Order: sequence, then C-alpha cells, then structure tokens
Amino acid sequence: MPDQEKRNDEKQNRELPQKPQPASDSAGTDISFIKEKVKERPVNKRKLLKRTMITASMAAIFGLIACLTFLVLEPVFSNWLYPEEEPEPVQLQEESENEEMLPEDMVLEEESEEESAPPVQTTVVERVELKVSDYQTLYSNLYKMVQEVSKSLVTVIGITSDTDWMNNSYENEGQNAGLIVADNGRELLILTEKEIVDQSEELNVVFCDSTQVQAELKQADPTVGLAVISVELESIPDATQETISPARLASSSNSGLLATPVAALGRPLGKANSVAYGMITSSDGTLYLADGNYQLLTTDIYGSTFASGILTNLSGQVLGIICQENSAEDTPNLITAYGISGLKNLIEKLSNGQPSASLGIFGTDVPKEIQETQGVPAGAYVTGIVMDSPAMVAGIQSGDVIVQMGTVPVESFADYRNTLMGLLPDTELTLTVMRQVQEEYQEMTVDVLLNTLE
Repeated sequence: MPDQEKRNDEKQNRELPQKPQPASDSAGTDISFIKEKVKERPVNKRKLLKRTMITASMAAIFGLIACLTFLVLEPVFSNWLYPEEEPEPVQLQEESENEEMLPEDMVLEEESEEESAPPVQTTVVERVELKVSDYQTLYSNLYKMVQEVSKSLVTVIGITSDTDWMNNSYENEGQNAGLIVADNGRELLILTEKEIVDQSEELNVVFCDSTQVQAELKQADPTVGLAVISVELESIPDATQETISPARLASSSNSGLLATPVAALGRPLGKANSVAYGMITSSDGTLYLADGNYQLLTTDIYGSTFASGILTNLSGQVLGIICQENSAEDTPNLITAYGISGLKNLIEKLSNGQPSASLGIFGTDVPKEIQETQGVPAGAYVTGIVMDSPAMVAGIQSGDVIVQMGTVPVESFADYRNTLMGLLPDTELTLTVMRQVQEEYQEMTVDVLLNTLE
C-alpha cells in the first residue's frame, strides 16, 4: 500500500502544471508584450486650405516678378548680346542739274581742222514727215520712263472707323500718292500729304507690285502740309524690295525750267496711277509761308483739284511735289507743285524724325539796289509776325532785318530758313537784328525761345 500511494502521488505531481522559476533576480518580473494602436492626427482642413492659398499666392507673385524682370531686362540683354544698329541719318542725294537737252544743244557743230579756212555758211531746208509709228515710238518711250519712275511711287491708304445711322460700324478709306525718298537701313521713308495722316487711324502703303504693308507717321510739317511716313524693311517682301527704289531728284532752282516738258505722276487726275503730260509754264512763283518761302512750279496740265503726286522731267528725275491747294483761283485745275530744291532740307529733317522749330516770321530778301539806295542792310527782312509766336514774344517787329542767328551770319531769307532748319524746338537763341531808328539802322540783340511748329 505505501508503494501504491507513492506511485499515485508522483502521477499527480506530473499532471500538475510546473511553475516557472526565475533565472535571476533581474528576470524576476513577469514581462508581457504591449500592443499599441497608433491613432492619426485629425486633418485641419482650414489650415491646409490656408497653406495652399499662401503657396499659390507666393507662386503667382514669383511668376509675376519673373515676368516683369524678363520684360525689363530682356531688351537690355538683347541689345547687349545683339546690338541693333542705329538707322543712318537721311541725306538726300545731291541734286543733279537738269539733263533736258536745250534747243541750242541740238545743233551739231563741226570744228574745222584748218583755222585759216573761212567758215562756210549753208542753209539746208529739209521737210521731215512723221508717221504714226514715230508718234507711237515717242509715247512708248514715255511709257518706259513712267514705268521706271513708278518704282518710287506708292499709294497711301488712310483707314478710319465710323458708324452709320443704324449704329453699324464700317471703315472709310482715303487715298493719296506717296514718294519713296530714302532708305535708312531699317525703314523705307515715304513723303506724302499731311492731311491723309491726320484724318486716318491706320496707314497702309501699296507699292508698284500691289504689295500692301502697314506704315507709321515719322514726322510732319503743318506749314507746308507734308509728312514723312515709315515702313519697316522687315515687313516688305524681298521680291518687292528688289523692285522698288528711292526717287532721283533733279534741280528745280535753275533758270532753264521754263517750257521744260514734264510728266505728272501719282494721282494727277484724282485716280491712282494716272499720268498726264505737259510743260512748265512758270518757275518763278513764290509761296510766302511762316519761316520759309517756297518755289511754285505751274504747268499747262489739266488735272483734278484733289491731285497729288510728283512732276518729273523726261529723264525720270523729280522736279516738284504736286500741291493743288496752292493753285491760282482762276486756274484751279492746272497742276501746281512745290519746287523740289526748296524742300530738300525739310524732307531730310522729317525723314530723320526731327520736329520743325518755329520762330514765327514772314520775310524776304533785301535786293541789292535797295541796299545801295536806301541803306537797308542785307539779311532776312521781316515783313510780318505770326500772332503769339516766339518772335512776337521776343519783340521782333515788321521792318527788322535779321543779320545773325547765334554765331551764324544771315545775308538772305534763305540763310535764315536753312539755319532755322538745323535747330530744334525749345532751343534758346540770340538774334542780332538791325532796326530802323530815326532814318538809320541800329543793331540790337534779342533772345528767343523756339517752339514746336503747330
């Protein structure tokens, strides 16, 4: 029995769970793994929206600053890396003498080899009969000349916007003739009437090959009523540039112009590309304007009262710019033109974009016989003063003679005009004037401030 009980006790001991024993004092504590659940922080939508707006605003501001910086600095860097050449100052070609053959030049002279031989005078009378073919040949040659000159002519189109009585918008077009006067390397410069420029919102130019490009005003002169407009060479096709050419200028100041055959080109009959032939009937007319006197050429060519264009000799050189508003009252349809010689300096100044300076006087030359008989000094004789002009403000009077402008002597009204043409508005100038006091002329100086011609 005791053995049996002992065996039962051992069996029960084996069936009971064994209690773990600590390995050491440091491991005497029961360690269990703790499981944690990480909870995400809730999103603050208001803060997120605010940060998004701030970021977007900063990006927009940065982009705007970058854009403005580029716009400001891009021309600077472009000019530094690729310097653009300044346009060359316009200087019109020297006027050539009239190449028309005079009647006395048509006589062939034969020099005798023997000086001692007496001259033999013979009179040969020969009747020449012209055929229709000769007449056709003459006009055929004239047509070739006209075609060559037409390379220098353009049609200036002025466009304006307007509305009809039903409030429908439409465009009006006015046309005028223009003359290519110069090429400064960047622009083509065209002389035309100021009126069409003033009345237009947009200017277009049509060349002889029907190419049409946009133009802009370069400078205008209100006294003469002429303006120079410019066309960018980059906007003109290469084929057109090879076709067109600046005009050739003749001299209108020589005394051999009377009865010279001429052609009126441009719009002498009021229509584009019209042509008329005739001759100069007078070349000694003068148009007296403020600060300048201009030569007038009259012809026997019957044209439109709204004519515009040029007069050329039979060599294709320009003799004058048509200005019908200066025609005589009793012959309003006869073509009248400014002599080109008197306009040369003005055209150069307008082509260079320089405004005209004004003193505001009317004047003339002092003839030599008046200088000798009446003791009037040589210079620019003042015949009138423009109201509220710098001349009136400075105290210049009719009857004064301007003999010096600054340090430049003035011996004629042409000298005065040429000197004034070289000055700009807002220029302070000291004039030396001779004024009659008690039957003698005394010298005095006046200070003037030139203003802009209006």
